[in-house]
Amino acid sequence: MYLTKSFIPILKNNPSEAKIKSHQLMLRVGMIKQSSAGIYSWLPLGFKVMKKIEKIVREEQNRIGVQEILMPTIQSSEIWKESGRYEDYGEEMLRIKDRQGREMLYGPTNEELVTDIFRTSVKSYKSLPQLLYHIQWKFRDEVRPRFGIMRCREFYMKDAYSFDISDEEALFSYNKFFLSYLRTFRRLSLTAIPMAADTGPIGGNLSHEFIILADTGESKIFTDKDIFKVSSDNTKVEKKSLDELRKEYEKFYAVTDEKFNKKEFENQVPEENRLITKGIEVGHIFYFGDKYSKPMGASVDLPGGKKDFVKMGSYGVGVSRLVGAIIEAKYDNQNEVMKWPISVAPFDISLIPMNNKNDNSALEKANNINNEFIKNDIEAIIDDTDENFSSKIKKMNLIGAPFQIIIGKKTEGDLLEFKEIGLETKRIKLEEVIKIIKKEKAKN
Repeated sequence: MYLTKSFIPILKNNPSEAKIKSHQLMLRVGMIKQSSAGIYSWLPLGFKVMKKIEKIVREEQNRIGVQEILMPTIQSSEIWKESGRYEDYGEEMLRIKDRQGREMLYGPTNEELVTDIFRTSVKSYKSLPQLLYHIQWKFRDEVRPRFGIMRCREFYMKDAYSFDISDEEALFSYNKFFLSYLRTFRRLSLTAIPMAADTGPIGGNLSHEFIILADTGESKIFTDKDIFKVSSDNTKVEKKSLDELRKEYEKFYAVTDEKFNKKEFENQVPEENRLITKGIEVGHIFYFGDKYSKPMGASVDLPGGKKDFVKMGSYGVGVSRLVGAIIEAKYDNQNEVMKWPISVAPFDISLIPMNNKNDNSALEKANNINNEFIKNDIEAIIDDTDENFSSKIKKMNLIGAPFQIIIGKKTEGDLLEFKEIGLETKRIKLEEVIKIIKKEKAKN
């Protein structure tokens, strides 16, 4: 794709209203545009990244056998009154009325709606377990939306729900999602640490937040530094049983501020290992038993003619928030360089031909290279603008394709000036460039 033909409205400077890295970059390279307070339009560059994240999230949910559905954004108030949450949820819920005067709401979450779907469809324990998910827009009327998409009012989210016959089987489902989330964040090149967390308005007595470390995070966390050794060992994810894997993490003290106990922290963690910092929540899982199934009558027939209420859990990942979280983790604000993980990068590589008014050979060479990339399923962006070389490099560093080819005076014969963002330039052949990129893409 030519940069001149793409809809990427790049600004020269960071917008004054943006206070954190992700908000600054997303506005500056035209990933989003604010529509109203806490509500954004997603422009091509940002939307492309978000859809790639969504694809990975979907693949990892499918991998553990979760079935995809799609629930509406607008819900009836009646099911929320059944569960008892309609009045309790608070002012974050956007309540509306239709033309018949019926009370409706823009869904902030879907526990009630999915329970209603389940209770009308599943009657026997033989159909359990059931794991369902959807990826849909949500709305929570934040009192003070800020930090761009990190704390906005409308957001794109994956939420999943498990239905089991017993606490023991429900815990197995919980652990499956625990593993799925570790795999998901690993594919996004994020080190997300599961931490014991408060259940909040969703309820229940078992909950983990998945946190990435970031100075701009709103979650304060307290942990043992050794927990990061578990995350760095990929064999833990692939070779441990589900229960063993979760227990590997739970050996270490790791909690968000709502669950923090100073005495426990000091007793369990040696002073040299104590880490108190901030983080960004990128996923949250809950187990809440029959909190919703009991008041809403979601029961199944058991052997012997008895009935029992199903045990439920819910599992959320902020798909749109992950765009910002990756930026917070990867963007070098000081040098204005973004390097997207290749699994979600808007482009695999940028081609930067040096301009010459009387000679189009650099652009022609870029086109020829791009033709070879297309044959190999490698997506490139070509900076075909008339700007000077330093301006081109600056723009491409902001857009953040993880690889670059510079086509200029040093481009001779079959050798290309190739570099991975943040590393030294190498002079290698096109065949080698293709091999490097395909190898990186295959890892994800």
